[in-house]
Amino acid sequence: MVYAVVVAWLVLAAIVVLTWGRLDTDRGWRGFVLALTLGLSLLHQLLFATVTEDALVSFRYAQNIADGNGPVFNPGERVEGYTNFLWLVLIALPRAAFGADVRTAAVVFGVVAALGSVLLSCFLVNRIVAAAAPGNAEPRPAIGVAAAVLTASAGGLAVYGPSGSETPLFVLLLLAVCYSLVARRPVVAGVLVAFAVMTSPEGLVAGVLGGLWLAGAALKKKHSWWAPVGYLLGALVFLIPRLAWRATFYQHFLPAPLAAKLGGPLGSQVDAGWPYLSGFALAHQGFLLLGLVAAVALLLRRTDAAEARTLIWLLFVTALGLAAAAVLIGGDPGPSWRLLAPVPPLIAVASVATYGVLTVDAEVKPSPRPRAWPAATRLVPVTACGLAGIAVLVSVFSPDMLDRVRDWRAHGDELSAIGGWLGDYLPPGSVVSAAAPGALAARGDQLLIVDVLGRTDDHIAREGRHAGGVATDYDYVVNSRRPTVAVPADSGYADRQHCVIDPVYAGKYQVATFRRVGTPYWVSVYPRAEDAKAVVTDLNRGPDFRYVPCPS
Repeated sequence: MVYAVVVAWLVLAAIVVLTWGRLDTDRGWRGFVLALTLGLSLLHQLLFATVTEDALVSFRYAQNIADGNGPVFNPGERVEGYTNFLWLVLIALPRAAFGADVRTAAVVFGVVAALGSVLLSCFLVNRIVAAAAPGNAEPRPAIGVAAAVLTASAGGLAVYGPSGSETPLFVLLLLAVCYSLVARRPVVAGVLVAFAVMTSPEGLVAGVLGGLWLAGAALKKKHSWWAPVGYLLGALVFLIPRLAWRATFYQHFLPAPLAAKLGGPLGSQVDAGWPYLSGFALAHQGFLLLGLVAAVALLLRRTDAAEARTLIWLLFVTALGLAAAAVLIGGDPGPSWRLLAPVPPLIAVASVATYGVLTVDAEVKPSPRPRAWPAATRLVPVTACGLAGIAVLVSVFSPDMLDRVRDWRAHGDELSAIGGWLGDYLPPGSVVSAAAPGALAARGDQLLIVDVLGRTDDHIAREGRHAGGVATDYDYVVNSRRPTVAVPADSGYADRQHCVIDPVYAGKYQVATFRRVGTPYWVSVYPRAEDAKAVVTDLNRGPDFRYVPCPS
């Protein structure tokens, strides 16, 4: 698959560079190139094709919604262990209506949303440039193709496209909000902002900035004051009922994952957030350099297209705001910088739109050196395709991209197998504590799973000890939830037998080690001491795992 992605990029780059002059005038050829760009995006996504732990948690919520149990992780426990309500509803609908598999629906919707982001980046750039152009200017839709190529190469979007998570939908909604603003549809933009907030809490960044942009435009009389009012009403008509329902059903306004993450000292969160941002910046130097050059050019060169300029600044500031939010909440443990996945597409759109707006202005007001812009025109496809190639290489060679995603996939598959084993051989309704509840629940849907890090448990999230972006309360887990079995590992199998029990379970639990039949791999679980003999007997009935006592 690596070779397929590289070859797809080479073919696309060659065609874009060689036929750039035709893309403005030949609609059919432009459509063909966009189709090739979508093909690159699809192959880039299939390179990773890994469902994430957070997505598996969402699947369990969605399945319970579709099956009539309500938006809960464990039936009967009203805990908001998710931050992506709109995504849950969307992926639950096919199962509720047709009995479709939630996982399949989520992966398909995610891939479609990522492809939609590629297309929308093209349309958004062209719309911004058209807003800056005088009425008699010739359309230049080829510029949008450059943005689409860059978006298709963005590694974060490719990683999370087929992940089953809400990330690609969130990227699509952010671009759609900007498109609605440039199209002067503030009410639609407000509705889309509400959808973005209900998809990811970081949507608040885009919501606030979009409202401030409209208010500033109204102050400058570029819009009437009805624009920000309509924007606000469009957002609140969905957000107020959502908040009211949340307070009624869950008795809280803050979801458990956010409560677990934000409950610690701000300084420790920022200390974890800076390395997260610096790792992202190191891997995405091409996008960041492109954005820096575009921002400097926008500052230095005056244009009459004031509204288009401010829209471009809105894109840049939104990307900056999302980066700041990621730092403040301490980053994310998953690979490929999930919280920052929208940043490269936003930078790509803003940078390409900057070039388009400035060249349109140069054509209207020729400068003393008019040949500079034609020369730059020839550099546009080369630069876009070159940076796309660098992004593809980063996807392949960065240790935080393909290698880590493959490890994550292997660990998730192993934990799912462990969850299926526990679900098949423990009595239905058995309580299991774990640090990776989504993976265990993927095939262990008969289990009640306690998340020891508080993401799906209100008590731990709100009253536990907060450190490093997670919350813990093992006294509550051991003495109040009293799990039948604890699964201490969150990374799948071990390569050797582990017979030492974690101190937080010592006394009330024992170690039971099992070897995966036909492999050199081991699994350690902690059955409750008084039930250990019966639990080991039950689990030893499974054909795939064989009990091996620890040396005395």
